[in-house]
Amino acid sequence: MVIPESHRDLFERESFAHFATLMPDGTPQVTPVWIDSDDGDVLVNTARGRQKERNVEADPKVGLSILDPDDPYRYVSIRGEVVEVTEEGAVEHIDSLAQRYMDVPEYPHHGEEDGERVIIRIEVAGVATGGE
Repeated sequence: MVIPESHRDLFERESFAHFATLMPDGTPQVTPVWIDSDDGDVLVNTARGRQKERNVEADPKVGLSILDPDDPYRYVSIRGEVVEVTEEGAVEHIDSLAQRYMDVPEYPHHGEEDGERVIIRIEVAGVATGGE
């Protein structure tokens, strides 16, 4: 499944996603996150050991909702499955996201997290859009 061209710009702007994972008891946990895409997959960067990382390691089914920061009626909703959680390239990735979201060359909180940075790679299984 591919993100429609009409909404790909949301991955190139300061668009926040609401990232839904499943807790061990099956209830949803939703966190606002920075997002990125790579070869059709959605990328979320976090620190190892955080709840969302623990949740996707136990159950890879996830959902994301991304609103256009200029028009909240324009959105993309994604269902997918985590296919990889990796430390490889995660520090460089958070630095590039910090450039986009904070307009700084380097993520200012390096070393403050309890765990190493990781990239959560999500293979998109379903997409819905609005506000076209």
